[in-house]
Amino acid sequence: MTLQLIDLSLESPEENLALDEALLLEAEAAAAEGRELGYLRFWESPKPFVVLGVSSALREDADVERCRKDGIPILRRASGGGTVLQGPGCLNFTLVLPLGYTAGLRDINSSYRMILDPCLDALGLADITMRGSCDLALGDRKFSGNAQKRSRYCLLHQGTLLWDFDLDLIPRYLRQPEKQPEYREAREHLDFVINLPLDGVELRQRIAASWKASPPADGWRPPSLETLLEEKYLNREWIERF
Repeated sequence: MTLQLIDLSLESPEENLALDEALLLEAEAAAAEGRELGYLRFWESPKPFVVLGVSSALREDADVERCRKDGIPILRRASGGGTVLQGPGCLNFTLVLPLGYTAGLRDINSSYRMILDPCLDALGLADITMRGSCDLALGDRKFSGNAQKRSRYCLLHQGTLLWDFDLDLIPRYLRQPEKQPEYREAREHLDFVINLPLDGVELRQRIAASWKASPPADGWRPPSLETLLEEKYLNREWIERF
């Protein structure tokens, strides 16, 4: 099975998050019919926004009042993990894979290694490693966070790659997280994160090559996002439920 390469950034953060989950639903429906379908998608938000993990606590992680004052949307994604700030200069890579695509994907711990090791090799930089349970770091500073959602037949892996992000925005809108990987050693945000010395185009090329992903041969049309937007990504009750 060849992964379909989708390089598409929609206008709003809500639509971008919804499309990631819509691709998972497409692959799940295909698998239920006995077909294999997988995606590698790249996207980058045109504006900053805070995104909570599926079970993250809103007021523990985000400075809600400052976000509202500055017009920074606070959203929630389908996958787990912690709360992050995204925007221009933060490249998202989304993988939708059947659980049988390669060995090790059915176990969540080994699946991070199976997915992130090829990404590390593709970046080709000295002193980059997987740290904590699912971070990528340059030295001891994080440049990539990763999270997953699993369904019956497939998984959704959502990862970020900082390459030209305005890091000063992070402490403005995010609180210090209560849960931290050991390697963070209680460092403040600006002492913990770093941009990669690669641009967005090169990152896309290297990651796509590592997964041997290619654009759909017969064209591709985005699935409808209306239901997901209504039920989740534009629904303040769902977003603010924790």
